[in-house]
Amino acid sequence: MDTHYCFWISATLFSLFAGYFCVSNLVWRLNDWYYNLKQRNKQYPLPPGDLGWPFIGDMLTFVKHFSSGHPDSFIKNIVSKYGRNGIYKSHLFGSPSIIICEADLIMKVLTDDETYKFSYPKSTVELLKYKPYWSFSRKEQMLFRRIISSLTLNNTSLENYLSNIEEIMVKSLEDFSSMNRPVELLKEMKNVSFKVIVGLFMGSYDERFMSKIGNSFSHMHSALFCMPFNLPGFAFRRGLIAREKLAKLVKPIVKERRLMIRKGDKKNLLDILLQVNDEDGWKPDDDDIIQMLIAMVLAGHETTAHGLMWSIIYLTQNPHIMKKAKEEQEEIMKAREGTKKKLSFEEIKKMVYLSQVIDETLRHISLTFALFRETTRDVNINGYIIPKGWKVLPWLKSIHKDPTYYSNPDEFNPSRWNDHDTKHGTFIPFGVGSRHCPGNSLAKIEIYVFLHYFILNYKLERVNPDCPITCLPAPMPTDNCLAKVIKVSSS
Repeated sequence: MDTHYCFWISATLFSLFAGYFCVSNLVWRLNDWYYNLKQRNKQYPLPPGDLGWPFIGDMLTFVKHFSSGHPDSFIKNIVSKYGRNGIYKSHLFGSPSIIICEADLIMKVLTDDETYKFSYPKSTVELLKYKPYWSFSRKEQMLFRRIISSLTLNNTSLENYLSNIEEIMVKSLEDFSSMNRPVELLKEMKNVSFKVIVGLFMGSYDERFMSKIGNSFSHMHSALFCMPFNLPGFAFRRGLIAREKLAKLVKPIVKERRLMIRKGDKKNLLDILLQVNDEDGWKPDDDDIIQMLIAMVLAGHETTAHGLMWSIIYLTQNPHIMKKAKEEQEEIMKAREGTKKKLSFEEIKKMVYLSQVIDETLRHISLTFALFRETTRDVNINGYIIPKGWKVLPWLKSIHKDPTYYSNPDEFNPSRWNDHDTKHGTFIPFGVGSRHCPGNSLAKIEIYVFLHYFILNYKLERVNPDCPITCLPAPMPTDNCLAKVIKVSSS
């Protein structure tokens, strides 16, 4: 009797397991069947790949790899399964998507604005609310770029801000070291870059105001690439609340600056935006400008902060690289005229090895894992169809870690740039084409200045050097790099 009972229990469990497996496999393939059926009369097939579960697509797999700190394994698994085609279908951020992993194809996508328009995930678009930089018409976008360039891409303009940037960096390092306790380095780097960009775009404001809007920007950044669930407890809901709070905080500043402009006082990006009026009469109102500022400050200070933190981490982890970087900075100081006290653009141009450290950081960590486009028509690319309206994701992480372009790609090696013949399109941390990041010059200047003073006068002692990494929404230690900043020189 017992044997008979055990047999039936085992058979039932086996049947349930087999049934679950069959149903699960059936449901898993529904997306593929649906989209393949829609394309059945097209001349070319969809690229190889997997569209995942209905509605959620492949997001669970994406989140699993990125939150575990191994984002490269997401693409490696796809390549391993479907071969090195350079183009794969998937279903991410709520949309059927094509992932592009080959440099030539990425360049084709990023330089064809007519066929591949900007199109970010729903969560990103709703958080930024108004037409952000990427959704302008081409004419509006070119006008907007000229405005930004007048402040952030022009060396004369940047040189005018260099002294202010330097003052912020020096004071911040002094403050960190005087605390005599561990700080969350990423959080502090956000504060540093935030002060720079807010001062540049909106002018100077008190610390209480900076703290209020700084926390709101952090909530927005955390929600940029999440599922858009507007429910209590979800990151997207927190991001929406933070955006509304930011709009209320920035609105009186815009009104105040408009009044001051009427009195002839003009000095920053906000002032320029308030006076935009092109030949066709396009003129942003106050609400437009508020949303523009929110989008620009969010994009500018978060990426710079992560770049700063990772540069310091990699220098700290590699004493031989730190030694070489310090020797270069000491040589620059020795060559300085005795009466000169502050950094100049000429000195920054001499920081050849530090430039390689920064580029290697941007390559190694790939702060932007992918860019987002959408097809405006059916496209035939390499014998595969990309249907109209599908997302196209040029996957920057894949080309920055591709052994075809970089030997030992997982090694942090700034010296690789000495004689590295960079193939066009294999190193694009700030994007490429007409819509590449307009603030990249400002970001790099901030990193140069901060690292110059850090390398010469400070060191980092991490509390948890083996702390796990997460990559959602951007690569970072889960403890925000908790560490002591220690002054090692009185110079």
